[in-house]
Amino acid sequence: MRIFNKNLRLQDVTIMYFTALATLMVILVSSYQAPSTAVEVSSLKSTPSSPLPPLPMPFRVPLDPRGELQLAWNISYAEQEVYMELRVAELRRGVVLGMSDRGELTNADLVVLWDSGTKSFFGDAWSDSEGNVSLDSQQDYELIEATQKPDGFYLLFKRPFSTCDPRDYLIEEGTVHVIYGFLDQPLTSLEQLNLSRIHTGVQRVLMLRPDTPSPTLPPDVRTLEVVAPNVTIPNQETTYWCFIRKLPENMPKNHIVMYESVITTGNEAIVHHIEVFECSPDVRNVPEYSGSCDDKMKPGKLNSCRHVLAAWAMGAEAFYYPPDAGLPMGGPGSSRFLRLEVHYHNPLLISGRSDSSGIRLYYTPSLRRYDAGIMELGLVYTPIMAIPPKQHTFYLSGYCSSKCTQTALPPGGIYIFASQLHTHLAGRGVRTVLVRGGKELEVVQEDQHFSTHYQTIRVLRKMVNVLPGDVLITKCTYNTEDRSKPTVGGFGIMEEMCVNYIHYYPRTQLELCKSHVDAGYLQKYFSFINRFQENDQCVCGEVDVTEQYSQLQWDTFTGEVLDSLYNTAPFSMHCNQSTAQLFPGEWDKQPVPAVTSVLEKPRYPCEGGASPTSQPMGLARGGAA
Repeated sequence: MRIFNKNLRLQDVTIMYFTALATLMVILVSSYQAPSTAVEVSSLKSTPSSPLPPLPMPFRVPLDPRGELQLAWNISYAEQEVYMELRVAELRRGVVLGMSDRGELTNADLVVLWDSGTKSFFGDAWSDSEGNVSLDSQQDYELIEATQKPDGFYLLFKRPFSTCDPRDYLIEEGTVHVIYGFLDQPLTSLEQLNLSRIHTGVQRVLMLRPDTPSPTLPPDVRTLEVVAPNVTIPNQETTYWCFIRKLPENMPKNHIVMYESVITTGNEAIVHHIEVFECSPDVRNVPEYSGSCDDKMKPGKLNSCRHVLAAWAMGAEAFYYPPDAGLPMGGPGSSRFLRLEVHYHNPLLISGRSDSSGIRLYYTPSLRRYDAGIMELGLVYTPIMAIPPKQHTFYLSGYCSSKCTQTALPPGGIYIFASQLHTHLAGRGVRTVLVRGGKELEVVQEDQHFSTHYQTIRVLRKMVNVLPGDVLITKCTYNTEDRSKPTVGGFGIMEEMCVNYIHYYPRTQLELCKSHVDAGYLQKYFSFINRFQENDQCVCGEVDVTEQYSQLQWDTFTGEVLDSLYNTAPFSMHCNQSTAQLFPGEWDKQPVPAVTSVLEKPRYPCEGGASPTSQPMGLARGGAA
């Protein structure tokens, strides 16, 4: 069959080709709904596609040490969107706001306000592996309002949790690393911008928060402030300051029902996080101390103060206990001594700044129905568990076994309402999942962008009921690409931990539910690897475990065999009472829990799936959607 007429001219063929091409382009453009160009700020009209959220927004955090940038936000779970308000105290030529995996300036999802010299533009952008910035072909940040006010320039905009744009960041539960930058020169084109050439910084926040109203406090509530005693902040970048606070003598039992931060005015951008620990009741007297937590001359008894009462990080809100529960403070079996720990982040090396920041505890003598408790899940602090060097991703899992929960939990189980994840510097992610009958039932807490520099108690979206016989698995992700030696478990900052401190009620005698691989099987691993590597100098069992790990020749095979050992070998269970004694029973050589069904990752609407959250309609804190 002849397709073309032999008399058809080249001009006709050319016209037909470009007509077909134009038609195809029209079809493609019409099917693509997102705008592909930046918004000229001066032409913006106050006609947003949806009603504005109520202001002030409930969540806010200073981004830079000087407090020139402040980010506030609100959340619409019904629309799966985050409303953001950026305040710039003194706008020069523009500003950059973005999100990346761990605060990198490369491969970041950005929104940029820039000045071309004659006009200002707002647009969705991204950075490549070299930090070069380009306007995104899919514009997912919608500018709602740009306003100059007496205290600065305000940008109000919104963005979906998930855009299904591969260059965009997925906003999900856990830590979000927010990057920012200041533009001091006009840009005729956004492609002129490289983030490495401007002043930038990073801040960490919990972007998604539970949509729950604040409970009403009891009428007889009292307060106790645990604050730094007018400390002069050292002019160094990082300081951990410790202070011992003594409770009133013979203080009867009370219930802590809420706590909040107390930040000295002007230090909001320097006070990074705060924790309050209860000292061990077995230590009768803890000496007075106010000084660096890292001071080698500090009293040794401060190390007995490890029981977390309160934890706050920059941007966190007040913490409320459930209406039926309170955390005991005072009374028999408790300590009179509390240790305050304040982390000051002072990259500008400001000197002479005084601070009296800390935590305000709200407590009541009217005891609630249940005592709340804190339980440690994860891995025992021991060098038996280790991460090989030069690992991009390595996993360690700690178990709270069915035998332990069957032994220690009441018939109705416990209800977890909050948790605090914890690792040291190599930690990159933490996930605790509830397993029942071999099936993953629900995630207790997860943070795949975890940072040891941002640890706070996180309220769960809904309480998790753990029954006798259930299993809790805490899995941590590590990266040791910058290390040449294995990283063992332990208390040192260069050693590692994998912990989830769960807050629950009713309180039980179970205070620690953690594990480590069986020591005998680990010795078999050392023997096998040394034979494989033809190491005749093996001193397996004659030196400590840390030295045995260090003596190995680390390569891919050695790491893979260790990973296999951790995932299959029996483990030792630490099912500890509050007295630090094991519950009666046999806890060594326990089998790894069998998990036959795992939870699927939730899909977002743009992925063709149902909403990954069951939150009610509306903005957080009762705003209009």
